[in-house]
Amino acid sequence: MSSCSSPLCTPADMKVTMLLMGLLGFFVAPGFANYNINVNDEGNVAGSGQQSVNINNAHNVANVDTNNGWDSWNSLWDYENGFAATRLFSKKSCVVHKMNNDVMPSLQTLDALVKEQKGQGAGSAPPKVLKYSVNSNQVDDLNKFGQNIAGMCHGLPTYLAEEIPGEYSPTVHSKKCYTLSVLWILNISLCGSTLQSEFEK
Repeated sequence: MSSCSSPLCTPADMKVTMLLMGLLGFFVAPGFANYNINVNDEGNVAGSGQQSVNINNAHNVANVDTNNGWDSWNSLWDYENGFAATRLFSKKSCVVHKMNNDVMPSLQTLDALVKEQKGQGAGSAPPKVLKYSVNSNQVDDLNKFGQNIAGMCHGLPTYLAEEIPGEYSPTVHSKKCYTLSVLWILNISLCGSTLQSEFEK
């Protein structure tokens, strides 16, 4: 057996390790996806700026970050636990609600939509709408929503919101709602007098 003392030579065991690491990266990488998309929608309170979407298929979580100055926000969709939370940076608060699977896209659908950027441009279908009434009491135990949401909202006043059935009425809710535009596919309105003072800050 020949030996190699040159620093350029790689021992056989290191070659095996590097091969295994490469294969691991090949199989793990598809579970994580990051997308940066410019969003311009002047019709919404928080509908412009740049959004980044992070999809973690391994943990069934999607994270939407909107960078829009003081109106920046972060929304985490935990498909595993069935809850979504939105952190409103200018309001220094979090709002948690159950996910409506009939309206909110599945993780796989969201991944495909963002990857192919379907639905953008003239003639595309209007975004779906969800509206929520924010409860007046702060949540005292974030752990019941799962560790992802608990981690994101830790240390912030957090409120539970319930979906309001029926058609969205801007004339009724516009002054008491904070509207989030998730890409071109979904508008989420968080409404109620509970956070009115927060919204006016």
